[in-house]
Amino acid sequence: MVKAIVTIDERTNRILNILKAKYGLKDKSQAIKLMAEQFEKSIMEPEPRPEFIESLKSSEKKKTVKVKNFAVR
Repeated sequence: MVKAIVTIDERTNRILNILKAKYGLKDKSQAIKLMAEQFEKSIMEPEPRPEFIESLKSSEKKKTVKVKNFAVR
């Protein structure tokens, strides 16, 4: 676990206190951790699951159909 001393403005401090109260957290470090987890879920791309990677590998071996024109008629 890493310890850090951070400087935050008054608004951020209020937001952390609201998160603490809303989710019943013990301290602001838990609130910061919660914010980081939510950021990760909403912004960062998740790692593909091993099953998905295996299905892609098996799809590569399957026979494909060539299409000359995708226009709908």
